[in-house]
Amino acid sequence: MRNFWHHIKNKWLLTLLCGGLSACGSTDQIRYEQFMINGEQHYLLHCANCHQRDGKGLRDLYPPIAGSDFLKDRKRVVCVIRHGMSGPVTVKGKTYNQAMPANQQLYETDIAELVTYIYGRWGDVDAIIPADTIRGILENCQVSE
Repeated sequence: MRNFWHHIKNKWLLTLLCGGLSACGSTDQIRYEQFMINGEQHYLLHCANCHQRDGKGLRDLYPPIAGSDFLKDRKRVVCVIRHGMSGPVTVKGKTYNQAMPANQQLYETDIAELVTYIYGRWGDVDAIIPADTIRGILENCQVSE
């Protein structure tokens, strides 16, 4: 009887281990989730004060990110994150005219995580936007954005 319970215990542990490993997801999924977690932290630190935690903006002062037509131009979004912008911008048919500060302190990987989070949460894109892509975009930014 002891061998029976030992056998059952070992099978249970093996099943638990195999099931646990497959539940972790693929390497790509884990990496995407890590980008989302880190990106959310960057968003909360650098963006949420104006655009709010829910991405809906702040009344007539700061534009929303959630549902924003501004997200259609990913290159512009990346450039604005790095270099900031001033002057009027129209988002969802409404004009805003508050300057957005530059984020020169953010590394390309930080921006990649931040943009992955923004597009994953509000832009219907559930894929990593790699740092190499960000680097290429930043090299071609028009600083007058």
